[in-house]
Amino acid sequence: MRLTNKIIIALSLAGLTLAVVVGLYSNPAPPRPEPAAMPAKAPFPVSIGGGGIVEPRSEIIAVSASLPGVVRAVHVAVGDQVAANAPLFVQDDRETLAELAVQEAELAAAMAAVKEAEASLRDAATQYALVRGVTDSRAVSTDDREKRKNAEQLAKAKLLSAQAAVTTAKAGRDATVTTLDRLTVRAPISGKVLQVNVRPGEYAATGELATPLVRLGDVTRFQVRTDIDENDAWRFSPGTRAVAYVRGNRELAANMRFLRVEPYVVSKTQLSGSSTERVDTRVLQVLFELDPADLPVYVGQQLDVFIEAPQGAASGVVLPAAPGTSKDTSQAPDEPHGAAPGVNLFAQAAKADVQPDVQAEIRACFLADGDVGPGAGK
Repeated sequence: MRLTNKIIIALSLAGLTLAVVVGLYSNPAPPRPEPAAMPAKAPFPVSIGGGGIVEPRSEIIAVSASLPGVVRAVHVAVGDQVAANAPLFVQDDRETLAELAVQEAELAAAMAAVKEAEASLRDAATQYALVRGVTDSRAVSTDDREKRKNAEQLAKAKLLSAQAAVTTAKAGRDATVTTLDRLTVRAPISGKVLQVNVRPGEYAATGELATPLVRLGDVTRFQVRTDIDENDAWRFSPGTRAVAYVRGNRELAANMRFLRVEPYVVSKTQLSGSSTERVDTRVLQVLFELDPADLPVYVGQQLDVFIEAPQGAASGVVLPAAPGTSKDTSQAPDEPHGAAPGVNLFAQAAKADVQPDVQAEIRACFLADGDVGPGAGK
């Protein structure tokens, strides 16, 4: 072999070795990422886990407008504490104020018509009173008497019509005043303004909106709406204890008091974003009361909730016997898994102090049928 070939082979081996060494040391194993925050741990021996969301004690009230229109002024800001019936925002009321002025003028005209009708009635009544007691037809003709009588009746009818017109005008004015009052949206309860999604000059629509115009609620106490998966709903017992943990810091936790169960199972809406999360499940919603002083949380924040479950709920449900089974096992103890068919019978015979010769006969019967009882082969 030539020297040149040997040098080429040596350089090739050296290059291969260098490539292997560089590959090993330039791609070290990446360190295992540490979790940003340790997950919360259940404080009960047997528990039910669920996701909770913080709500005001009054639940979140989505305030809407009674009438559609352009907003003229907004009187509150986020975080304000408002009293019941306090104005939140006012819609453009210029047209309604103009209608109110017209209604006031019509009411004044109707009231003046009533006074005119009253004066006419007094005059007609006086004219008829002058001839009412005259019986001599030579002094007052019958035709004149009837005319004056009918004039009085007509004056009375005109007065009633004028009074009805006043009632109609007052009703129209009151309706306009009600419309004017409806243009001012007020707080239904005392609470805190959580969101304001309307500005002066914007159009306020009516009905249920995807983004409410104003959100408010009573935050003196919180309630945590907890979703329990339908597969765990049977394990829940009303009135049990529950603990809430702040997501991202398991050191922040607080005990909660049971409030109520909403017995209608609904579709799951609170999503955690996990790739393995099922969105086609249904959940039972349970509400717990939380003191804001016990946990620094905000309305709408999600919590990890652990609910204490009864000790027997961890073992599962005992299924009923299959249809057609006639064996009565209500008084017999359960057979251990994998035991021979005669184990229970031998155990009962031993507990009942059956004579040894009777036990031997029972064992012989099972051995004859191919069954193996305790002590077989001894």
